[in-house]
Amino acid sequence: MTDSARPAGRVFRRSLVSDPPVAVEARDSTIRDAEGREYIDAAGGAIVVNVGHGRSSIADVMADQVRRLAYAHGSAFTTEPLETYAAAVADVLPVDDPAIYPVSGGSEAIETALKLARVYHLARGEPDREVLISRYGSYHGNTLGALDAGGRPALRAPYEPWLGRFRHVSAAYPYRAGEPDAHALGDGEALAAELETAIREAGPGRVAAFLAEPIVGATLGAVVPPDDYWPAIADVCARHGVLLIADEVMTGFGRTGRWFGLDHWGVRPDILVAAKGTTGGYWPFAFTAASGRIFETVTAPGKGFVHGFTHSHSVVGAAVAGEVLRILREERLVEASAEKGVRLMTLLKGALEEHPAVGEVRGRGLMVGVEFVADRSTRQPFPRAARVAEAVLGAARERGVLVYMGTGNADGVDGDSILLGPPFVITDEEMQRVAEVLAESIEVATHG
Repeated sequence: MTDSARPAGRVFRRSLVSDPPVAVEARDSTIRDAEGREYIDAAGGAIVVNVGHGRSSIADVMADQVRRLAYAHGSAFTTEPLETYAAAVADVLPVDDPAIYPVSGGSEAIETALKLARVYHLARGEPDREVLISRYGSYHGNTLGALDAGGRPALRAPYEPWLGRFRHVSAAYPYRAGEPDAHALGDGEALAAELETAIREAGPGRVAAFLAEPIVGATLGAVVPPDDYWPAIADVCARHGVLLIADEVMTGFGRTGRWFGLDHWGVRPDILVAAKGTTGGYWPFAFTAASGRIFETVTAPGKGFVHGFTHSHSVVGAAVAGEVLRILREERLVEASAEKGVRLMTLLKGALEEHPAVGEVRGRGLMVGVEFVADRSTRQPFPRAARVAEAVLGAARERGVLVYMGTGNADGVDGDSILLGPPFVITDEEMQRVAEVLAESIEVATHG
């Protein structure tokens, strides 16, 4: 693309690159820019793309639906694609007798879940249940409510005067367990006991919900909790009448090698939040799923859920989500994520585990994180000023591989990581290339 053909710079950039390339086409696991250069999308965008780029059947479904009906407001109509999708997705959700509230993205879905938890307790005659507990080191979205639930200081800092309603407990983060500034524990029993203490300290009948990611995504880099963690957390919540909200925005729809992250531990939350892989990047569509008990309580005669967005209950989004669900099932891509995840982990550990700047390689399925350290023996992080994550990302991009970066692992500021979440159709040859490029990029970033 010539300079005269490049779009004018009137867009607020999200890119770390001052003059980013112009993406024009994508297929399977590859994105091509306007100059003809190709990139392996090892990050799936923002850990979004699961069924792969360029699916013609999804484009056909989308176009057909738009031609027939593109928009009908949810307060006036329901639609066949939405009703059909709600019934179909219920079969894979780890939620008892689920009902879904469709929205446009993960942050909206988190807001919906928080409000739903509050309305549920009001409907049951427990107005004092207003406290939400989440975890340090977490990310739940960028609306004010979702940001308040999140536990990452750098993201919260500009908006702190508007935050502070919610409470936080330690991250389930074995690699940095016990480090004072990491706010992390690595023992499931200790983490459950800490949550129970927080519930008791809030006061009898005051905690509405506990919110957490089954496996922490962007902010900590695919941190998997100890195996006894989630069953113990579910037990604490149930004993205290606290709703368990699972943020499956990143871990849902096969990303970790199961349909949902909590499936690894057989835990069924009261409320589940899904986005990203719901439509695999083809349409902005997400949802909050509530158990039948919650749905029936909130929608009982004389009750109600005062809530809504202009683009909630999208008929096009539901049609696209239905086609993505069909592809995942019929092509057994959730199973592919599990199998390829083992292969990718093996390749990455072989290429990276002995590197002095690599502290840990971790994850489940095709959600794999690499945490960087300045000293492996002490787990000392690189200082934020060194911008190691940016350097790795930039070096990998120059070599034709896209990765997703994170910062603040060790104390909210220092401690860099990268996260991989490629499409489930990635080939073995592409995974080998990703591992090779990542090893080269880390060497360049840490030794020049």
